[in-house]
Amino acid sequence: MVIKTDVMKVENNEKVLTRGFLFACTSDTEEECFNRKVFATEKAYGPIVIRIRKGDLLFLNNIDTDVIYGVFKAASEGFFNVESGIFNRKYPYQVRIESVGDEIRVSNAKKILNKLAVKRNRPILKGKLGELLNTFMNSSIKMDFTEETQDSKSRNLLYEEIEAIKNSIAKIDIEEEIPLIEATTFWDFPRQSYGLTPKGNNRYAGVTPALIIYNMVWRYTDPGDLVVDPMCGSGTTIDVCKEENRRAIGYDIHPTREDIAKNDARNIPLEDDSVDMVFIDSPYGDNIKYNEEPKNIGNISSESEEFYDELEKVMKESHRILKEGKVLGWLIGDQWVKKMFTPVGLRIYERLCSHFEPVDIICVSRRGQSSNTGVWQNRARRFNFYLRGFKYLIIVRKSVHKEVEHKPRTIKWARYER
Repeated sequence: MVIKTDVMKVENNEKVLTRGFLFACTSDTEEECFNRKVFATEKAYGPIVIRIRKGDLLFLNNIDTDVIYGVFKAASEGFFNVESGIFNRKYPYQVRIESVGDEIRVSNAKKILNKLAVKRNRPILKGKLGELLNTFMNSSIKMDFTEETQDSKSRNLLYEEIEAIKNSIAKIDIEEEIPLIEATTFWDFPRQSYGLTPKGNNRYAGVTPALIIYNMVWRYTDPGDLVVDPMCGSGTTIDVCKEENRRAIGYDIHPTREDIAKNDARNIPLEDDSVDMVFIDSPYGDNIKYNEEPKNIGNISSESEEFYDELEKVMKESHRILKEGKVLGWLIGDQWVKKMFTPVGLRIYERLCSHFEPVDIICVSRRGQSSNTGVWQNRARRFNFYLRGFKYLIIVRKSVHKEVEHKPRTIKWARYER
């Protein structure tokens, strides 16, 4: 199954921005890349590949031999190919390629790429792309063309193609951010959104940072998978999934957009075992007045048992619609009000673990709350209380029902002398 992607076009005076993308291979996979005329990579770089447009420039770096091959054009948009036998199915994010003139081999790849600050997780734009093309043009002068390749004709074709590409590089001062997924359990996002288009409404009370959902979908789903947000708010989940080529369904008891269906999260109108991921950014209690809906769980205090009983109904529905082995991400924060602390996150975690298997807990830095000011920080110091500095992202998984022989785990810990 090949999943194609919708790619946003950046235009200026009807010129589409020409971009370059760097792929890597080893000596074991180089031949297959050229024989199949496909460049491929792993999931960590999937967000970059799905943004490749037909006609973008491509380069291949053999990290074993420290060589860059070029210049190539994308003969297709970047795609996800789950059934491909290429590279033993290890690299499902792929793009078809075609050569621009003769294939050129440039040595000292690491030195060149470091000098130009070219990385695999960023498109190569503007001056960097021009400099990299110049490197290939200069290298072509030194190439030993044989009579069979029709020396002058081949070289002229190469120069014409590269010069045409260089001249088509639009003078646009814009660069799309393509973040790598987080590697630790502490996430700190300076902005609510990312990329060239807004995700959700950053003026919406309690809006979800878009990169939380970005990280979730790229770790736990593939392009074409179905993601459901039963408490969709301003639609951040829908916007992220659309850009990252996932299907999304958003529900809310008080919809803010036409693409969010009105529904109570305690009764989700979907079939059992039909969803690839659920994401929930639920109320943390009655600290925010979201709307006038009488059945809104956000009208219930998190100091009461009723709050957790109602959210547990949402957990059960999420468990029902999730496929086996798939994950739920639940974003939640604690409460401190009127000299009373309520560990909302821990209580939600306890309830979730009665239905799901724990995967991990992420600490998400809180930046946008109204108390993140010097005045409130001064009050916290003077009157001996703490401002909420983080939220929990609790990640759990629906169990796979199969008989497994449970063997005791053996772990070899490293010991250090004091």
